Amino acid sequence: MARRLSGRKERADFVTDLVVADLKDRLAPIQRTFSKPALLAPDADAIPASVLAELGVIAVGRFSTLIASSAGGLVDPEALVLPETDYDLIISLLDLQVVNDVPGYLSRLRRHLRPDGLLLAAALGGRTLAQLRSAWLEADVATFGGAFARIAPFMDVRDAGALLQRAGFALPVADAEHHVVRYADPLALMREIKVLGGANPMMDKPRQLVTASHLARAIAAYPRDTDGRIGASLEVIWMSGWAPDDSQPKPLRPGSAKVNLASVLKTRD
Repeated sequence: MARRLSGRKERADFVTDLVVADLKDRLAPIQRTFSKPALLAPDADAIPASVLAELGVIAVGRFSTLIASSAGGLVDPEALVLPETDYDLIISLLDLQVVNDVPGYLSRLRRHLRPDGLLLAAALGGRTLAQLRSAWLEADVATFGGAFARIAPFMDVRDAGALLQRAGFALPVADAEHHVVRYADPLALMREIKVLGGANPMMDKPRQLVTASHLARAIAAYPRDTDGRIGASLEVIWMSGWAPDDSQPKPLRPGSAKVNLASVLKTRD
């Protein structure tokens, strides 16, 4: 994966651009000034250093989790060690895709936040490339009688909040942004995935070469729009959580309510 990403001719890509645009919208409503933020991504040089400038954040520590970066150097996501342990904001953009132990990685991020510090993370969700996954599944079954793992698994939005809780974050929130990117045909999509360095990174993948007939089956199985073009789903899961602090709101103790819900509902009737 690192070799594929570092071999790209262009560091920026449309997926990163979409996530950065969403990031600005996600940070805008937060009524807080961050004095010590850090940003992590597989290739930190692909993230504009000034992305937070309009929100009043000038200096952002940028760290790559997959390939060497001129911004802040290369850090190992499986044993994450950042220069500081008291950041008040950590932004994780798409680097959850390159770690094996997601709960452990989130826990390590939490330990680098000061109390009441914010984690804001973006990861590709399970609906990403659903059409391509289905097309290859149909082609594999027709060709080999079984399926192969051709697309890396992605996180499900229903699991994201639980992962934050498991990592020790308070006030966890998770939701998803959905995009559809259109292409002339499935081959154009597959070429772009390769250009972006996103070809199948898994060790356990089929060793058989894809034949012309096998590829033709996958192309034929891909659903087309009425104009003959195809759509590729892109789901971006956004996760936010806070490092625990005594100043944060706490849930009420069971049985501590002073008003009976039944009486309220009866009054409204």
